[in-house]
Amino acid sequence: MLRRTFIASSLAATAVPQLASAQAAAFDPTPQKVRIKKSYKVGELLILPRSYYLYFVTAPGEAMRYGVGVGKAGLEFTGSATISVKKEWPTWRPTNEMIERDPKAYARFIGNTEAQPGGPGNPLGARALYLFQNGKDTYFRIHGTTAPKSIGRSVSNGCIRMLNAHVKDLYERVPIGTTVTVL
Repeated sequence: MLRRTFIASSLAATAVPQLASAQAAAFDPTPQKVRIKKSYKVGELLILPRSYYLYFVTAPGEAMRYGVGVGKAGLEFTGSATISVKKEWPTWRPTNEMIERDPKAYARFIGNTEAQPGGPGNPLGARALYLFQNGKDTYFRIHGTTAPKSIGRSVSNGCIRMLNAHVKDLYERVPIGTTVTVL
């Protein structure tokens, strides 16, 4: 046996128990204080769609972490935006792209300007934070949901979904002008 083969085999053997016992942390949508890189600015929102978490930076190196649902493949928002509008119990209307993708689901909105009034049955839920880039509405939102089981999944038409209680909490914490970065 060659020396390098022995060393490589020994290192691999010692790593196997650690790999076997390592478990991925279970997804937990419950808001909680966590550590974050100190390079993020206080007041900034950071969204990591692959892990289904939104981070609100509350102090250097600290953030509140919330579980979220994100856009389906090909529909997700990435980049930076600014929260330019906030609404409680917002009205909702699917975008023209949503109607084109699924005319059967959105048939009642075809050929009119109807919007669903705000309230417990509205898909935007209890609160909505509207994302703008260069002063223009992106039509992406951070909002509540009527589908709590969608949190921790990639199922939306691009928006960031939160449980209603969590979006209410975030809504109170973030002012208009807050920077949002989606990686």
